[in-house]
Amino acid sequence: MAGPDPGTPDKRRRLSRPLVLAAAVALVDREGLAALTMRRLATDLGVEPMAIYRYTAGKEALLDGLVEAFFTEVNDRLRTSAEAAPPSWRAELRRIARAFAAAVHAHPEILPVVATRPLSVPVARRPAPALQLTEHVLAVLGRAGFDDATALTIYRTFAAWILGCLLVDKRQVVDNPDEPDVMLRLGLHRLPAAEYPRLRALVPQLAEYDDERELIEGLDSLLSGMPEAPLDAFYGGGAR
Repeated sequence: MAGPDPGTPDKRRRLSRPLVLAAAVALVDREGLAALTMRRLATDLGVEPMAIYRYTAGKEALLDGLVEAFFTEVNDRLRTSAEAAPPSWRAELRRIARAFAAAVHAHPEILPVVATRPLSVPVARRPAPALQLTEHVLAVLGRAGFDDATALTIYRTFAAWILGCLLVDKRQVVDNPDEPDVMLRLGLHRLPAAEYPRLRALVPQLAEYDDERELIEGLDSLLSGMPEAPLDAFYGGGAR
């Protein structure tokens, strides 16, 4: 016996905002941002396009929804990896950076939206999961005893480094994925050696880029220049 048609009212009643956003994320993961339209999303969900408007007002709101879904995943990853004893503030920022990077690796096509979309939305109207992560970072720095101005400086440095590092160097875009020669695979043979000697010399490092190692080492370097936490002992004796 055939099952119910996915476009029936029974299917529409089973829709929810998390389900719609999960379908949007899955679509972008598979086919990129250009494929994300209300009509295409409705097709994937097996409903009429108008059924989706109950959960997201249109394409712009759907982009905000991608950001919401992304930060929801980051926060979920943080909850599942939470330690029994509070780490140092630096260790907690590393843990947040790793959770953020893991979400980016799972959904690389969404990163440009995560990096740029909040800039067009007032802070108070940003998705709650994004605000919750910001609040968590500021609370970590507050518990460490930093004053408000220093906490904001550290937060902004932290956020800028994570986004910048992942946007610029998260993955090498290769010219020919099946080419065993690194120079040819990355397409750097097209650059004249006389004009770009240093770039060509760095080919092995470009090919073996370890984004998580670079992310954490760069973060540690940045944080080492920050003031010492007045209450670092709160985190268990100043563990780094």
